[in-house]
Amino acid sequence: MPKAKVGVSMLYCLGEPFNRMVKRLGAVGTRYVEVLDDGKHELDKKRVAMLKEAAKSYSLEYSLHAPFADINIASPSKPMLNTAMKRLKQSMGYANALDAKLWVFHPGTQTGIGQFYPGVDWKQNNQSIQELYETAEEYGVNIALENLPAKYWFLMNKPEEFARFYRETNLPIGIVMDLGHANLEAQIEPFFNMLADKIIHVHASDNNGIEDQHLGIGEGKIDWNWFAQTMKKMGYDKSVILESTTNVPESLQKLRQLLC
Repeated sequence: MPKAKVGVSMLYCLGEPFNRMVKRLGAVGTRYVEVLDDGKHELDKKRVAMLKEAAKSYSLEYSLHAPFADINIASPSKPMLNTAMKRLKQSMGYANALDAKLWVFHPGTQTGIGQFYPGVDWKQNNQSIQELYETAEEYGVNIALENLPAKYWFLMNKPEEFARFYRETNLPIGIVMDLGHANLEAQIEPFFNMLADKIIHVHASDNNGIEDQHLGIGEGKIDWNWFAQTMKKMGYDKSVILESTTNVPESLQKLRQLLC
């Protein structure tokens, strides 16, 4: 029977210096690691070289989370949009250099002036994703789009919106199913019911259904037994990346017990 590849995101130590995060890589307890290109861990050529050396030393397989702070691929401001796209394409280049198996990115957000231009943010979001996909093809990088919660003004928070995106663009971009984000919108089951075949990567953390808390597995209100049963029925054999910021070793073990 196929088994999920249980890994861990280094989100939990994003507040630490980059060098300290790299030192942790030898003891994360899994070979599947998602690193972030943001904050104190923003990548450059030297840091990419450090990560490549760590991957070689510890037999790691990376996925790379694109920058997301102050990034909006649906921005109505062309200067801001151009800056965001330039930064994302730079990150995609680092994914290529790292031989990352996947580059994860966020959809755009609505803005305070969006109400005056109905539908423009959606159109720009799709255009930006098309542009990023074309860049990914040039780099030979596999990319996937993460679902984000509506309560934080993000587009593409329900399966119906992803289905619309696929109809309008016909782009072969997979979904990063973020369980914590979906839980905030009561959309975990709808995503799996409607778009299971599009899910190629999973972010796993728990929350109370109100705030995106990134709790350990079992510390919130997500039904983890239902999730595990659903994954096994699907025969899911791709990555499930723990994105908790609390009780990381214990949560990694719980995920393994649930899925493997």
